[in-house]
Amino acid sequence: MSYSNDFFDYVQDQLSAWCTIDNKRMFGVLGLYREGLMFGIIANDTVYLKVDDSNKQKFLDAGSTTLKVFKNKSEVPSYYELPVEVLENADEFIQWAKESYSIQVKKK
Repeated sequence: MSYSNDFFDYVQDQLSAWCTIDNKRMFGVLGLYREGLMFGIIANDTVYLKVDDSNKQKFLDAGSTTLKVFKNKSEVPSYYELPVEVLENADEFIQWAKESYSIQVKKK
């Protein structure tokens, strides 16, 4: 798995009206953080956001799939792919990211 710096810059620009995004490299992916809480992942220049019962159906309705890692394609069921049309609409992307971030805030 990999990601490009240009793609991260694009993601950060899309979310800039909401907040500054921090990142951390791990296992070939890039974690997306706000205030020390990871709410998203970039893998293969695709954004995956944290899901739980509060927002998972939205991702399923959009046809999203779970993050798959490593060569055996193990699934990470708590992160779903962000639809491209949401990624390209900054206001909508911010709303989806806020929902994923709030999941982590509730756990804290």
